[in-house]
Amino acid sequence: MPPTAAELLDLAIRATAAYRREDLGERLAVARRRLLDPEVRVLVVGEFKQGKSLLVNSLVDAPVCPVDDDLATAVPTLVRYAPEPSVVLVGDDEHQRRQVPIDQLAQHVSEAGNPGNRERLRYAEVGVPRTVLSGGLCLVDTPGVGGLDSAHGASTMAVLPTADAVILVSDAAQEYTGPELDFLRQAMKMCPTVLCVLTKTDLYPQWRRIAELNRGHLAAADVDADLIPVSSTLRQHAIRTQDSQLNDESGFPELIHRLRHDILGQAAALADRSVANDVLSVTTQLSASMQAELAAYRDPHHAEDLIAQLTRARGRVDALKERSARWQQTLNDGVSDLIADIDYDLRDRMRHLLREAEEELETVDPATVDEEFTLWLHQRGAAAASANFVWTHQRAQWLARQVAEHFGDAGEQALPDLSFHAPTASSSFEMPAGERFGIGQKVITGMRGGYGGTIMIGMLSTVAGLTLLNPVSVAAGLLLGRKTVKDERKRMLQRRQSEAKSAARRFVDDLIFQVGKESRDLLRELQRTLRDHFTAHAQELSRSVQEALSAAQQALKADAGSRDGRIKDVTAELSRVDHLAGLARELAR
Repeated sequence: MPPTAAELLDLAIRATAAYRREDLGERLAVARRRLLDPEVRVLVVGEFKQGKSLLVNSLVDAPVCPVDDDLATAVPTLVRYAPEPSVVLVGDDEHQRRQVPIDQLAQHVSEAGNPGNRERLRYAEVGVPRTVLSGGLCLVDTPGVGGLDSAHGASTMAVLPTADAVILVSDAAQEYTGPELDFLRQAMKMCPTVLCVLTKTDLYPQWRRIAELNRGHLAAADVDADLIPVSSTLRQHAIRTQDSQLNDESGFPELIHRLRHDILGQAAALADRSVANDVLSVTTQLSASMQAELAAYRDPHHAEDLIAQLTRARGRVDALKERSARWQQTLNDGVSDLIADIDYDLRDRMRHLLREAEEELETVDPATVDEEFTLWLHQRGAAAASANFVWTHQRAQWLARQVAEHFGDAGEQALPDLSFHAPTASSSFEMPAGERFGIGQKVITGMRGGYGGTIMIGMLSTVAGLTLLNPVSVAAGLLLGRKTVKDERKRMLQRRQSEAKSAARRFVDDLIFQVGKESRDLLRELQRTLRDHFTAHAQELSRSVQEALSAAQQALKADAGSRDGRIKDVTAELSRVDHLAGLARELAR
C-alpha cells in the first residue's frame, strides 16, 4: 500500500537528515505543518435573506447560525468540527478571544443583537460534533446585508484568496441579478471552485424555471459553476421524521456529495500534489551529487568534462544568490511597476466614482437623499477597492511566476503561497448639515425682496398721480418677493450641492489615502515574501550543485581499488532516493 502524504513527508525528512541537508528538511517541515492543517474553508455567500444561515444549519443538522425573519447575520460565523459544542468570539485582534454559551451566539453575530457590529468582532467560531465536518470542512456563514456590491460584499471578496471554495446562495424567488453575476466572475478569478445553490424550492412552484434561467445566466457570463436546487425546510423535516425519500427531494444529498467528493476531495488531491512536488524537488537535489559521483566513477575519462559542466552550473546558481541577480531585478522592477499600476488603477476607479457622485448630486437635493446617497457612495467605494484588490492579486500571482522562470523547472515547483487579505476601505462619509430655510425665513426673505419692489414701482407710479401704495406697486412687490424667495431657495440648494460635492471629494481622498497605503504595504510584504523564498531556494540549489561538484572531484581522485565498492554504495543510495521519488510520483497520480 503506498504511503500517505504525511508518511511520504516523514520519509523525505528522514532522508534529508541522513544526507545532512537540513535546508531541504526545513522546507519539508513547512510543508508538513501545512499538511497537518487539513481545514477546507468554504464561504457561503449571497444577498440579504437568501437562506444562507438556514442552509448551513441544515447541512450540519444543528441550529448553529441564528435564523429568523427579522434577524440578519452581521458577523461571519465559522462552523467547524469539534468534539463538544463551543462558541468563541474573535475580536479585531486575533488574540482577543472569549468563549460564550452557544445559546447566546445570536446576541453577538446577528444585526439585532449586535447592530453594525458595534462589538467590533472579526468572526465567531462555532464547533459542533458532526460527521459532515469531520473531514476538515469549515463552513463560513457571511453577512449579506446591503448586497454583494456593498461593504459586506467587499469584505467577503477580501477573504476569497484564503477560501478553498465558494457557495453562492440565491433563493428561487427570482433569477440572478447583475451584482450576483459580477461577484461570481470576480470570485472565480481568486477562488476557481464555485458552487451555486438555489434555496427555498418548497416556497416557489416555479423554481425549475428559475433554475434554468440561472443556468443560462451562468453560461452567458462564462461562469463554470453547477447549480443545485435545495430546500432547507424539507431537509430539516426529513431529518426529524427519518424520511429518506423526503431527504432526497430536499436536494441536500447531492450538495453533501459535492462538498465531500468535489471540494474536500479536490483539496486533498491538491494537497497530495503539492507534497509530491515538494518531495520530487528535494529528491532531485539529493540525487544530484550521487549521480555526479557515480558518473565520475563509471567513466573517469569524461570526469573532467563533467566537472567543467558542474563548475559552470555552480557559477550560474551562485549568480542567483547575488543582489544583482536577474530574478532580483525582475522582482524589484515588477513590484515597482505593480505599485505604480495598482495606485493608478485605484485613482482611476475613484475618479470615476467621484465623477458619478458629482453628476448625481447635480440632479438631486442632498438634504432629501442623505441616507440613500451615503449608502450608495459607501457601496461604490467598497466595490472599487475590492475590484482593485482582485487585480492586485492576479498581478501578484503573475509576478511570482515571472520570478520563478529564472529558476527553470525548479522555480515553478516551488512557488510560495501568496494568500493575503485585501485593504480595508474604512473611510466614512457624512452628508453636511445644510442651512435650514423655514417658513419664517421665507417670509422675511420675501418681505425684504417685496419691500424694495413695492417702493421702486410705487415711486414711479407717483408720476402718474397714483399713491405710493397702489395695486400695481403691491403686485410688483409680491412678484419680486416671490422671485427673491425662489432665488434664495436655489442659492441654498446650490450651496448644499457644493458642500456635498466637497464632502464626497474628501471621502474619496481619504479612501485613496487609506487603501493606497495598505496596498503599498501589502505589495512590499509580497516583495519580501518572494525575496526570502527565492533566496532560500537559490541557496538550496547552490549547495546541491556544490556537493555534486565535490563528489565528482573526489571520485576523480579515488584509486581503482576503492572504486568498485563506492560505485556499489552510491548505486544503493541512489536507488533509495529514486524509490522515494517514485512514491512521490505515484502520490501525484
